[in-house]
Amino acid sequence: MQHWLVIDLEATTDEGGWPVTDMEIIEIGASLVDASGHEVEHFQRFVRPLRRPLLTHFCRHLTQINQADVDSAAPLNKVWAQFERWLLNHKQQLTGWASWGDYDRRQLEQEWRSHELSSHLSQITHINLKKRFAEARQLPSPIGLKMALNLAGLKFQGQQHRALSDARNTARLLPLVLPVQSR
Repeated sequence: MQHWLVIDLEATTDEGGWPVTDMEIIEIGASLVDASGHEVEHFQRFVRPLRRPLLTHFCRHLTQINQADVDSAAPLNKVWAQFERWLLNHKQQLTGWASWGDYDRRQLEQEWRSHELSSHLSQITHINLKKRFAEARQLPSPIGLKMALNLAGLKFQGQQHRALSDARNTARLLPLVLPVQSR
């Protein structure tokens, strides 16, 4: 059976946002799902930021991730090694990976370069589900995850702006976006 990996990241930020180049991953959430969007397995870890180790008030409030969560976490190079070991167990069944928008892909690519990390994800197809959902629904422009769920007749489950909850909710939209032959 073929699976999709849906990834969501939380990163350091402040009110008004920072450019991707200034952000650092503080949480990785990944939901491995079958073509119907049902979770097979998941991965979630906090990550300790190195360049700006103190989370801003805005970031803590938005994500509900507290300073102790990231202070006690490993840095990205160690967490990414854990992720890659986890992913290796599922690599043969993996059709591709997806995220809600291109932010997560761009952030990962930047972090891979800056930390000189390699990833199995760089060898498989990435799809932007936010863009695909807008196209499938013939919307004039892409919309946020919660609004997309509402349009699909679904309610957001869990806590917004937490990596695993966001990944799981994104995965629920996967079957509405992928063409039948991709399943």
